[in-house]
Amino acid sequence: MNQHKFAFRVGVLVLLIAVMAGVFSVRLHNVQIAQAAEQDPTPSGSVTYHTRVTAARGEILDRNGNVLVGNRASYNLVIVREVLMSADAPNENLRRLVDLCSELGLEYTDHFPVTQEKPYAYVDSGSSLWDGYFRTFLTERGWDTDVSAPQLIRWLKEIYHLPADWTEEECRRVISLRYELDLRRYIGTLDTYVLMTDVDALSLAAITELNIPGLNVETSSVRQYNTTLAAHILGTIGKMDGTDWETYESKGYAMDAYIGKDGLEQAFEEELHGSDGTRVTTITADGNILEEHYAVDPVAGNNIETTIDLGLQKVEEESLAAKILSLRENGVGVSGNGKDAEGGAVVVMKVKTGEVLACASYPTYDLSTYNTNYNELAADPYKPFNNRALGLPYPPGSTYKMVTTIAAIDSGTISRWTEIEDEGVYTRFEDAGYMPRCMLYTTTGATHGLINVMKALAVSCNYYFYEAGRLTYNAYYSETGENPFDIVAKTLGLGEHTGIELFEYTGQRANAETKKANYAGDESGWYGADVLQAVIGQSLNRFTPMQMVCYVQALANKGTRYSATFLSRIVSWDYQSLIKEHEPEVASTLDISDEALDCIDKGMRMTAKVGTAKNYLANYPIEVACKTGTAQWQGTTSTGSFSGSDHASFVLYAPADDPEIAIAVYIERGSQGGNLANVCIPILDAYFSSSTKYETIATENIAY
Repeated sequence: MNQHKFAFRVGVLVLLIAVMAGVFSVRLHNVQIAQAAEQDPTPSGSVTYHTRVTAARGEILDRNGNVLVGNRASYNLVIVREVLMSADAPNENLRRLVDLCSELGLEYTDHFPVTQEKPYAYVDSGSSLWDGYFRTFLTERGWDTDVSAPQLIRWLKEIYHLPADWTEEECRRVISLRYELDLRRYIGTLDTYVLMTDVDALSLAAITELNIPGLNVETSSVRQYNTTLAAHILGTIGKMDGTDWETYESKGYAMDAYIGKDGLEQAFEEELHGSDGTRVTTITADGNILEEHYAVDPVAGNNIETTIDLGLQKVEEESLAAKILSLRENGVGVSGNGKDAEGGAVVVMKVKTGEVLACASYPTYDLSTYNTNYNELAADPYKPFNNRALGLPYPPGSTYKMVTTIAAIDSGTISRWTEIEDEGVYTRFEDAGYMPRCMLYTTTGATHGLINVMKALAVSCNYYFYEAGRLTYNAYYSETGENPFDIVAKTLGLGEHTGIELFEYTGQRANAETKKANYAGDESGWYGADVLQAVIGQSLNRFTPMQMVCYVQALANKGTRYSATFLSRIVSWDYQSLIKEHEPEVASTLDISDEALDCIDKGMRMTAKVGTAKNYLANYPIEVACKTGTAQWQGTTSTGSFSGSDHASFVLYAPADDPEIAIAVYIERGSQGGNLANVCIPILDAYFSSSTKYETIATENIAY
């Protein structure tokens, strides 16, 4: 009996607890949900919108940590459609805005594909993407996609209720903004309308004083160039076009993203770009911000640490510019040749790694004023936009003769002891009317006499290489059917990609295949005269200064050529993580006999001591191995053929005993290769300075 009473009491107690829990649950719901809704601080009519936040682009640094290209804070103006259109007089506000922009000379984002003035006509947007958006705009309005531009303007004036007393210019300006805002209604993937980017402080102050509803200021960043050096290497950025979008859409890029257009900016675009974020903003009807947070945090791009040394780059650019300007004013020697010098390039490379320490092209330009001065630069007859180090292949002249030496010795045609009598005029092809001369004979009437290959390299005797080249080609080709000079040149990197990360022209080697591709009919045959010209670096040989420095680097390494590179490391945006570190990469290896290597080394050392560069390098404190080159050329214009001073080339490696760096110099119409040693001396001084490596002033006894 007592057990039944106890069970009953327990049941009643459990029931009471359940009832009380239910009551409290209802009460709790009322307090937390219902009353919270009544007390919601977000006023009715508020708007929440998403803004893409562009990630900061990664920095580009030199090998010593100097920031060459970075970022600075900037301000953008964006228009929130919902706020603008819910306020009074949206058209009038837009008119005030665009009129002020016109008065201040400010350009704003305008994708409306109609001319600014009458007679109205469609303009090419240059982007299939924006063309598609325009068709969507017409379709959403229920309009024919073949509507004429004047009719479209009339319809939009009516649809947008633009006042009749407005000028045509004011109507067209406001239509462009209304069009941009409407696109955001029809196309959900488009971001908030960014009216202007990187607005200067004075303009920003003037515009914000208008108090336009929905016109907000947002912070961003833009590229900042911390140096005027290495413009051709660092490169530029710009907005994507339709072709770019096809490439980067799948990689998460916004369609109005800025990307690298050339140089290192383009080469390392995906590493530098970063990942954009998304900011969520809630604002009241009158534009006051209620709440703001990141739905997705932006992540800055990685930083690129290059192989460039800024100090050495400065010395190199100043030395090259000084030489070219001196040539234009004074020429060379009593002849005055070289006064028509146009431009040139210098490349300095670490022999044992392929790292490019400095790379200059002259004339150059300032990246910070590139957009402002573009038209003036484009019209400059000296073509400063040309990257002469990588983008223009030139005839190498006598700097090619080390190729001929290797092929001649290693084919067994000559040895270090083989002597050839320089007779001044080479008469082997006299019957064909072709009798080339040694340069010494042409200028003075003298000859080099009986010389070996080392002396021939030192004094750059064309006659010696005509004969050695002819004998070598005939013997090797009859036995193998191959061109021995082409094999050597190819393996040493001439006419081949260097491995550099930037765009480069590969040029061409002089051979039967190249001539056939360049000429037709009987002129396409490969004859003895072609061989003579090819073995002294003429004919169809065309190489870039970057290829030439790789070639000399390979000679310094006894036949091992390393791929050229501008990349030292890639590190995270905060410098905390190593993403990638460059490792030297062997691009090719040529098995060169010890005899050939010794002859080349001695011949190039003799060039500096007693040969064609002795006036400049004979007393230099560090022994160098070098070779001069002078290349004849001829071009054509609409009025016929023309010529000018010879092109000049010069290559070296140093120290000769244990090479560390290689240098290649080329000057268009520079007259003589020997005088380009003056370009190299300040570079050598800077590199081998015992006080401050790479940062020295050119010695006072350097004469230009």
